[in-house]
Amino acid sequence: MSRVEKVVVPDGEFDLRVWAPEGGGPGVLLVQEIFGVGDYMEAVAEDLVALGYVVGAPDMFWRIEPNWTTEHNEEALPKGMSMVSQFDWEKGVEDAAAALGVLRGMPEVGKVGVLGFCFGGTLGYLLAARAEVDSLVSFYGSGVPGMLEHLDAVQAPVQFHFGGADPYIPREDVAKVERAVEGRDGMEIHVQEDGGHAFHNRKAPMFYQPEPAARAWRLTEEFLRRTLS
Repeated sequence: MSRVEKVVVPDGEFDLRVWAPEGGGPGVLLVQEIFGVGDYMEAVAEDLVALGYVVGAPDMFWRIEPNWTTEHNEEALPKGMSMVSQFDWEKGVEDAAAALGVLRGMPEVGKVGVLGFCFGGTLGYLLAARAEVDSLVSFYGSGVPGMLEHLDAVQAPVQFHFGGADPYIPREDVAKVERAVEGRDGMEIHVQEDGGHAFHNRKAPMFYQPEPAARAWRLTEEFLRRTLS
């Protein structure tokens, strides 16, 4: 079961879907991929709640079309990409920070981390460079390799995930992140060399790869437990 909290910003308000275990726990701000806060984000939220986390998933496309979601298939890709092309990144980071504040302010929530996938992997990274978070997990954020100048601003522990066979993020771009992270305390990167794009998305048959997904998720669980407990 989930509930909806409202996030109020200077020029409007938007939904933050919240899932919580009985008794509360550490918080995870779950930042959507290009398909919206739909069945995949719900599935990830349920996985996290089972691990004891309070999860908040903000509607990041609200300025374009509130509560928009779509199927995870090839026909929906152009629409999802269109939503991203209309996205105001500056305001988006501000919106994500406001959602983070609402989640952090809930009485049942302890430390708060950020977990983002694809589009959300980039947005979560920018958020962690701007706001105070307790940890960040970024899955295949295509914008990250071109925004490494923000890495110094990220004070929280970070875990990056990429696929080594991702057609949208060239392996040489992933290598740039590997080099940037190397030697930095609290930062790690894991590349599933057999993984394509969105390999963790079990609601998208065109993307899902069970073995890389399972390996990356085990690392994610351990990292969140270590940084948010």
